[in-house]
Amino acid sequence: MPTRRVRGIIFLKDVALLAVTAFGGPQAHTAMMLRLLVDKRRYLTSAELLEIMALCQLLPGPGSTQTITAIGFRLGGPNLAYLTLLVWMLPAVCIMTAAGLAMNYLDKEQVARLVQYIQPIAVGFVAYSAYKISEKVIHTKTSVALMVAAAMLAYRFQLPSVLPLLLFGGGLVTTFRYRKHAVVTQKQPLRIEWANFILWGGVFIAAAVLGHYTRELPVLLFENFYRNGSLVFGGGQVLAPLLFAEFVEFKSYLSAPEFLSGYGLTQALPGPNFAFASYIGALAMRDYGLGGQIAGGLVAAAGIFMPGTLLIFFLIRFWDQLKQYRVVKASMEGINAVSAGLVCAAVFLLYHPLPDTPVNLGLIGATFLVLLWEKIPSYLIVLAGLLAGVVF
Repeated sequence: MPTRRVRGIIFLKDVALLAVTAFGGPQAHTAMMLRLLVDKRRYLTSAELLEIMALCQLLPGPGSTQTITAIGFRLGGPNLAYLTLLVWMLPAVCIMTAAGLAMNYLDKEQVARLVQYIQPIAVGFVAYSAYKISEKVIHTKTSVALMVAAAMLAYRFQLPSVLPLLLFGGGLVTTFRYRKHAVVTQKQPLRIEWANFILWGGVFIAAAVLGHYTRELPVLLFENFYRNGSLVFGGGQVLAPLLFAEFVEFKSYLSAPEFLSGYGLTQALPGPNFAFASYIGALAMRDYGLGGQIAGGLVAAAGIFMPGTLLIFFLIRFWDQLKQYRVVKASMEGINAVSAGLVCAAVFLLYHPLPDTPVNLGLIGATFLVLLWEKIPSYLIVLAGLLAGVVF
């Protein structure tokens, strides 16, 4: 067996290990990737890993998923990259689809009691994410202004179409500050291979047209999640308000308590947070029976993960040339600031459906402080919330 194939199999085993042990979201995923893929296996250097992560920040989609998929692409090309994506996402997708099934078939009162403390804990996670993201990306007065404006507009206009417009506008504002970035004197020629980008755009248009004319729920679900996966910057934290606005507020595929329960359970799982889409897909298809719900979870997963994968395959081929341009670097300041604002708005949007009780407020504050302490893994916090629901 060729050495490259053996290395690919070992790499997939390492990805599988990460998929079932990488708790805590993108920040924790990064630390575990550094420890396993860089320090132990030496698939790439730490500088190369950080560079790939920076590349993923330029794209919509799940950052940690795109990062590990891009590593697979560099090691073994598209075939290994697709296998990497499948191995990485499969455990979380299966668990969240099963959670959607359980939410429909189990006694709703028992489930509600079980997850009653998960919902405010989930809001605490979002509040912590807002703090950490703001701490990392807000460094100028312009960033502060964009973050506040984005939070207010996202809270006031709870429309799915508003959020990508805010992200585009924020990037456009800071693009004009490109002169503050250093000039690269000797630039490599920019050579672009358009195949994956054309495929991404073709699927985007085809899904929209088929959804419009067929009105079949599985097709509409794929289009909905593919569109969200194509437009969301900032990872699972920013995805939450998009999905809440579309699937709870406007389409009523699930209730606010069901949404928060699923989002809270996502925090207890290893792997990508975008697997939350499978939970929503399964609940959206609850009228189609068990087979329909399983199909809904798989369709949602395909829709949410596919665009980010196609775009990272497109961009990684000419990343070394693209990152030389100051305009690209400058636009990221605005995009990141708006992303932080969207997460801040999500805290209030997700808290709004909860009863305004001292217990819920206390759990939100306690979750935030425990996460800030950084001594207790996030999955233990959620498991404690589930245990409290059983006991009390």
